[in-house]
Amino acid sequence: MTPSELAEAIISGKRLKKGDDEVQMLLNADLDELKAGANHIREELCGNKIDLCTIISGRSGRCSENCKFCAQSGHHHTSCEEYDFMDIEKIIASAKANEDEEVSRFSIVDSGYGPTPSDFEKIITAFERMNHELKIELCCSLGFMTSEQFHRLHMAGVSSIHCNIETSRRNFPNICTTHTFEDKIKNIKRAQAEGLNVCSGGIIGLGETWEDRIDMAFTLSELHIMSIPINSLMPIKGTPLENVKRLTSEDILRTIALFRYINPEAEIRLAGGRSLMADNGRETFLAGANASITGNMLTTCGSTIKSDKEMLAELGLDSTPDWQNPVNERWDLNYRIDDVANKMRSSAS
Repeated sequence: MTPSELAEAIISGKRLKKGDDEVQMLLNADLDELKAGANHIREELCGNKIDLCTIISGRSGRCSENCKFCAQSGHHHTSCEEYDFMDIEKIIASAKANEDEEVSRFSIVDSGYGPTPSDFEKIITAFERMNHELKIELCCSLGFMTSEQFHRLHMAGVSSIHCNIETSRRNFPNICTTHTFEDKIKNIKRAQAEGLNVCSGGIIGLGETWEDRIDMAFTLSELHIMSIPINSLMPIKGTPLENVKRLTSEDILRTIALFRYINPEAEIRLAGGRSLMADNGRETFLAGANASITGNMLTTCGSTIKSDKEMLAELGLDSTPDWQNPVNERWDLNYRIDDVANKMRSSAS
């Protein structure tokens, strides 16, 4: 079977399973054929819509966890900026600015194992206000949380939680020892149980094998993850991985294409490390990607929203956010509820 034949089979309903002979075929396939098949799957099953998201680092640095790739870990000595949880007004202003640039979603990211009680209350307040005042979809990446915390976030207007599994179960202990792969899985399932969508992917270039990447893709499929960010490691001075060999464009493109074959209906999201590619990731959108983080990412600089939208338009892709369509959108429902409440109060008086 060729990549093209497999792509047609997937479009017709076939789903790959771990151990299938076709997986090895994809690993060995000509890259151009692989990309073409992945792009065909994306076109047929996902269309030409591209989901753009932006993030803001609510609190930075001094993280208790020892993830080897991360500039924010308190176990490493990097030049990462450190600050406590920022003023809510700055967060809301940032969300509004991103909404004005027509981004699909906005996420608050918090360093650490999980938010402190006082920070969590600030986060809830920020989301409640943004949910009422803005149209943009709301997400967050806050580490490990309880079911009650996930429930409160959902009630505050958050639609999606981000929690990367980072790599394969087998490789995870080589990357982090302060928490486990199973801790990640349990956290994801707690969020899902509270009705939240989960955005989960990982980082390639950590020293993992292709088998590890395949295993990660299948784990995400088994968890029914529909938004999968693929980060490419940008080695950061002061971290244990600062001297790791950098990925090639071919590595990144093959990985994204493979993830599309294994997760054919998911958003495969281009994330950190885009500058490793000569075209800043443009070709990934012809290799299966249909989502991207845009703007300035955590500790490595990304692309501007304007430049990304222009690039996507040149490729014939549509980055118009869903929230611009009022039908069944969260923001429209909130405003209609407020309108009904006001009319009821007027009638009562």
